[in-house]
Amino acid sequence: MDLEYRKIEKAVREVFKEFMPAPDTEIASKWYDGDLVLKPGNSNLQEKIIPIDTFFHKIVMLRENLRVLEQKINNAPELDDTKKIEWQKYISRIYGTLTTFNILFADDDDKFKGSTSK
Repeated sequence: MDLEYRKIEKAVREVFKEFMPAPDTEIASKWYDGDLVLKPGNSNLQEKIIPIDTFFHKIVMLRENLRVLEQKINNAPELDDTKKIEWQKYISRIYGTLTTFNILFADDDDKFKGSTSK
């Protein structure tokens, strides 16, 4: 594949990723119309309020991008099995770290699962 083709392919993938609708993942009903409030420890600083739907969408997109990365690693012919397993361990740890956000998901099947629950 020539370099120009790869640049075009990368650009198209980025456009699709940016404008594709998020998967059918629902936020838990108790969070509808809620806000995420980030309050600094220093009272002289202003707090940041983010609509929880916006935050949830970013978490879902992070999960989807991790899934794509996982597929790319598993299908990479240039990686031997040892390297694939090594990278897969890192991804499993990331999923485990993200379990904190499981309270936001309506459906248990959508929640993050770490390496111990696979």
